[in-house]
Amino acid sequence: MQQPEIKEKEPPFSAQIRWPDLFVQIFLHAGAFAGLCLVLAGYVDHRTTIAAVLFVIASGFGITAGAHRLWSHKAYKANRPLSVLLMFLFTITGQRDAYTWAKDHRVHHKYSETNADPHDARRGFWFAHVGWLVLTPRPEVEQRRQQVDVSDLLADPVVMWQRRLFVPLFALLAIALPVAPPVLLWAERPLVSFLVMFNLRFCTTLNIAFFVNSAAHMWGNKPYDKHISPTENAFVSLAALGEGWHNYHHVFPWDYRTGELGRPLNPSTALIDFFARIGWAYECKAVPAALVRRRALRTGDGSDHPNLWGWGDKDMPKDELRVCLNACEN
Repeated sequence: MQQPEIKEKEPPFSAQIRWPDLFVQIFLHAGAFAGLCLVLAGYVDHRTTIAAVLFVIASGFGITAGAHRLWSHKAYKANRPLSVLLMFLFTITGQRDAYTWAKDHRVHHKYSETNADPHDARRGFWFAHVGWLVLTPRPEVEQRRQQVDVSDLLADPVVMWQRRLFVPLFALLAIALPVAPPVLLWAERPLVSFLVMFNLRFCTTLNIAFFVNSAAHMWGNKPYDKHISPTENAFVSLAALGEGWHNYHHVFPWDYRTGELGRPLNPSTALIDFFARIGWAYECKAVPAALVRRRALRTGDGSDHPNLWGWGDKDMPKDELRVCLNACEN
């Protein structure tokens, strides 16, 4: 009699610290803390502080309208000038190249809160917030990174150009561009400008984005799907230019608004609508109100609605493809 094959158990996964990445985060946040202390102590010219705030807001649109809604989810299309503008703003944030950012975000949506989620919120606030950047990923994450569809990104010349030239662009746009003006225009001390305009500005933008991964997966209500962890978090939306309406966004990731139309605290949608009016943004996808209501009223476990990374995902229901195009406000 043939004996059943005995499968060996896989050894439990043990994440390792990626020391170079940890040292980078320590450098960034220690410098940001020093910059914040200088601001609070009055050692920073008020024009430098104002400039830092303006850089945080302006570059933030490069994440929300660019890396997130345009390149990660294909929620709308942008002409070349708008694509270059958003890439310029995104590069100022310094948050890796847009190709890598978008690919990881697609994996996050497609396999949200499974072992393949790069910043799986089930592993706790700090892991979802920053730990995923300084710890080795699970094998499932690496596997799904290789499998997720990124053919559109590979065919995008703006995305690939920024990827190839990311190091010099980072030096120019994330460091030199913010730090130089206060020194040259109103004689701010170089070290002070670096700590405020690079470290503090960089970490402010970084942690706002981190809160979407952490806080917006933990605190808030769930009017669209109570069976998933993403929530509607107004505080995150206020800081993240409209990215905190996360329960809606995980149910309808391809909606360019990332929330229901008319909801306040969503300036990124207003920005896309503006560019749609002048013809720079087009083919905006949005969920009809009836479809939103139908999902909100559903009481099942959501298993009949597949996880999606965004528009064009092969698992997207075909009826949604037909009714959700060209929804930018006119």
